[in-house]
Amino acid sequence: MTTKRVEKTKPSIFRSSKSEVPSVRESLVYVGLIGFWLVVTALFIGFRPEHLFLAVVLCAGWFLSGSSRRLMLALAPFAIFGISYDWMNLLPNYEVNSVDVGGIYSAEKWLFGLSTTSGTVTPNEWFAGHTTPFWDIMSGVFYLCWVPVPMIFGIWLYASGQRKTYLHFALVFLLVNLLGFMGYYIHPAAPPWYAAHYGAEAAAVPGTLGEVAGLGAFDQMTGWNIFHGLYARNANVFAAVPSLHSAYVLVAFIYSLRSRSPLWLKVLLFIISAGIWFAAVYTSHHYIIDVMLGILTAILGWLLFEKVLMRLPAFSRWMASYLRAITPNKSKND
Repeated sequence: MTTKRVEKTKPSIFRSSKSEVPSVRESLVYVGLIGFWLVVTALFIGFRPEHLFLAVVLCAGWFLSGSSRRLMLALAPFAIFGISYDWMNLLPNYEVNSVDVGGIYSAEKWLFGLSTTSGTVTPNEWFAGHTTPFWDIMSGVFYLCWVPVPMIFGIWLYASGQRKTYLHFALVFLLVNLLGFMGYYIHPAAPPWYAAHYGAEAAAVPGTLGEVAGLGAFDQMTGWNIFHGLYARNANVFAAVPSLHSAYVLVAFIYSLRSRSPLWLKVLLFIISAGIWFAAVYTSHHYIIDVMLGILTAILGWLLFEKVLMRLPAFSRWMASYLRAITPNKSKND
């Protein structure tokens, strides 16, 4: 006569991803977190249709099947990124520290100023007088890649079975955002277009609306008004340092080098990264200083995650648990 050995396991939100039906406890926690997000957003930010759409997608994905539940868990870092960006409206950074308008303008001119017949100008000011239709279009195309391309790359990693690399990439993407958001509060800074419109000596005006700046040429040439729609809902105008536009695709490029990515994809991600760096300055959305700090933020986030956090036993065990949760039982992982 044989007896079955019963192993006791600790409750975890990760466990139900292995079964077709989630447990009541885990579902209550999951739905409760979504409800908390919706209530806070509705009370203090302002409820929008996309909030309801996202909530429906998250709930449907959780209850539909085991595979869709694994996908929802895998996409959690991107959901947290979006929510944290939106929630910066709870406490604008200009209410925490004073906004740098003239200081960063002067530093840019001192470090990267260009001599002209009318005096020394910043690269943004030089580009403003030397625009071309080709670079107007290309700048818009590159700027539209800043979030979609990393997300598409992440989904490709996930779908191709490279779940471990995907998880590292997604969490580094989130960490880089959190580091950048910290930078926004430590040193609020106005973008170049603000100094161009109001003067480098002007004070920052709370509640200033977002501005398309040089990206307006793309909207005008295409007639799509994409950037007018995006910047009309800018969470914080005075969040130019560091340039997270410059960081996102760079993170994807770093993990393309650490994954089974084809050469063409690695080259494409680097070209898009460099294109965004150029477009950020060309369209007067960022100084070169902002771009360089954005690049450093991406590298710092990667090093902090891979060389510090992953060497902590507790964090490493949590990562292993997370990885098991988003990996099908019979699949091979990288």
